[in-house]
Amino acid sequence: MSAPSFLLRARRTLIGDRAFYSMVLMIVVPMIVQNAITNFVSLLDNIMVGRVGTEPMAGVSITNQLLTVFNLCVFGGMSGAGLFAAQYAGADDLGGVRSCFRFKLYLSVLLTVLGVAVFAIAGEPLISLYLNDGEGSARAAETLGHGMDYLRVMLWGLAPFAVTQAYASTLRETGETTLPMLSAIAAVLVNLTFNYILIYGHLGAPAMGVRGAAIATVLSRYVELAVIAAASHLNPKRYPFLPGAYRSLRVPAELVRRIIVKGMPLMVNEALWSLGVATLAQCYSLRGLEVVAALNISNTVANLFNVVFQSMGNATAVVVGQALGARDANRARDHAWKLTAFSVAGCVAMGLLLAAASPFIPLIYNTEASIQALATRLLLVCGGCMPLFAFANCCYFILRSGGKTGITFVFDCMFSWVVSIPLAYLLVHSTAMNIVAVYLCVQLADFIKCVLGFVLVRRGIWIQNIVAGA
Repeated sequence: MSAPSFLLRARRTLIGDRAFYSMVLMIVVPMIVQNAITNFVSLLDNIMVGRVGTEPMAGVSITNQLLTVFNLCVFGGMSGAGLFAAQYAGADDLGGVRSCFRFKLYLSVLLTVLGVAVFAIAGEPLISLYLNDGEGSARAAETLGHGMDYLRVMLWGLAPFAVTQAYASTLRETGETTLPMLSAIAAVLVNLTFNYILIYGHLGAPAMGVRGAAIATVLSRYVELAVIAAASHLNPKRYPFLPGAYRSLRVPAELVRRIIVKGMPLMVNEALWSLGVATLAQCYSLRGLEVVAALNISNTVANLFNVVFQSMGNATAVVVGQALGARDANRARDHAWKLTAFSVAGCVAMGLLLAAASPFIPLIYNTEASIQALATRLLLVCGGCMPLFAFANCCYFILRSGGKTGITFVFDCMFSWVVSIPLAYLLVHSTAMNIVAVYLCVQLADFIKCVLGFVLVRRGIWIQNIVAGA
């Protein structure tokens, strides 16, 4: 094949027309705005707590690492039913979408009960896993105390968070991304306001530190649920799957069985993947509390810049899933490659922006200069690896859109436990490499995942309709 022919074919495969990008932007921009605002407020929240001191920041960081396991279990469980909801939406089957929504409500209750039970019983020993004995008992005890203060309050926010995801995920799967964005904006405004009042004790309120940050977050979650539930139920014409959703809570047994068969690997994947992330953080924490604090800064800042590839992954699941539900395999394949190329190109730009900002943002934190310098170096790693993350993320959502949840389990979760975690453990325990070099090696291992994802997507094994005859 000549060079001009190859370039023409690549252009047709990877670059869409104006109509394609208009459609994608209609879906993804509200997601990016929502995620950007949420992560920006998380950054401000993190900075506010960080200005109280290193130990409060580390305690909150460790607790949030554990709460992320619950959050991702919720996302994974919702995604299982979401596979069917997106394809039902593509087939204009409102009854099917409604049944998927009901399933999510049941799941939100179950996961909340389990989450509260685990954290109430085992919260203290779980936080203690991240506290290196070499730090000194007084500093470790102070960090543990701040972490437990934060966790006790945050337990009250698990239920509204889970139910909100049932609404928000179903709305997105039907192509509605604006309302979840607006409800998230309302939530972050509440969070910011009460952070300012309660952390430092403004407007006559007592200075509550990390407990104030937790109270603000919990209040914002109830506001988010109230906004998204009220607005969606008051607009039945715009959200036609919701009328009658509570008239009966029955979900067809056959659909429950199919969701569990297809969706359980997703929930297990998210649970084990998030546990893997927590385990990685625990491996890094063995290098000291400074590493915990620097990783907290870098992760919080990087999440703000990661919104492009994270949102593009969700958009890919919606667009490709609806095409599969409409039994248009050619459109699904075409959109899959174009969405992946768009995501990678966007993340090259975002990675450069993150690298440019990395020397300055850590300076905002009221912590030691050594922690600020370490956070900057970790952010440079994140910025450089962002295109890799974008490609792997799109491959994951493409495979998932066709119901290939067993393959995504191997692709995502098993990779973490077979490659990333053993590599981090080996480098931390058996070498004298500095933590930045260790972190870079672990991140670059995702290149293996990119190669695997490319092969699986190119073979087209994900192209299937999973709601036909349901």
